[in-house]
Amino acid sequence: QAQVVESGGGSVQPGESLRLACTTSENILSFDFMSWYRQAPGKQREWVANTKPDYIESVKGRFTVSRDTGKNTLYLQMNSLRTEDTGTYYCKADRGVRIYWGQGTQVTVSS
Repeated sequence: QAQVVESGGGSVQPGESLRLACTTSENILSFDFMSWYRQAPGKQREWVANTKPDYIESVKGRFTVSRDTGKNTLYLQMNSLRTEDTGTYYCKADRGVRIYWGQGTQVTVSS
């Protein structure tokens, strides 16, 4: 069973940056598709970005997805962070009919 592990979350002020990482236990190229989701307190989990790449409108121009195949790691570079970006960020990996989720990493943007 493949595993995905997120890291890189933290507490920052508005306007600052963070880079999240999602490391897979198997060759990252073996997954058909990978995505980032987030869940704010009291809200449903929402899709943020994927490896197409494509982005939710609210993060376009601020977030960038990239991948290091040598490290089996997917990144989410988040710049110009806003308070509304606060939430738990999850990595999702798809392979055939199987879906793998990480445990999430917390991002808090507050002044």
